[in-house]
Amino acid sequence: MKQTQLIKGILEGCVLALIADRDMYGYELIQALHRNGFESIVGGTIYPLLVKLEKNGDLSSQVRPSLDGPDRKYYTLTAQGQQTLHTFNQDWHDLNQHVETILKQVMTYESD
Repeated sequence: MKQTQLIKGILEGCVLALIADRDMYGYELIQALHRNGFESIVGGTIYPLLVKLEKNGDLSSQVRPSLDGPDRKYYTLTAQGQQTLHTFNQDWHDLNQHVETILKQVMTYESD
């Protein structure tokens, strides 16, 4: 399975988690994802996701001036976004436990 197929399913939660830590603008978010191992993520993936999350009420945005060039649109997690992130976190931990259990069983069978 290609990594990009896996990433699509978890990217939304990762974006919410990064923005929960502090307000971010799009390019800054892409850089943060790259620093955390998501090197293949590009603006064409992130910007539509940010629009979707804002439209759904998980994010709000505010245009702020920048010392380095044009104004930037910063995204902030809303109360609904906090709840979405909490749900994602619970679901992720449950899924991770299930996958780890299966992988441990398979690895045990292979070593016998």
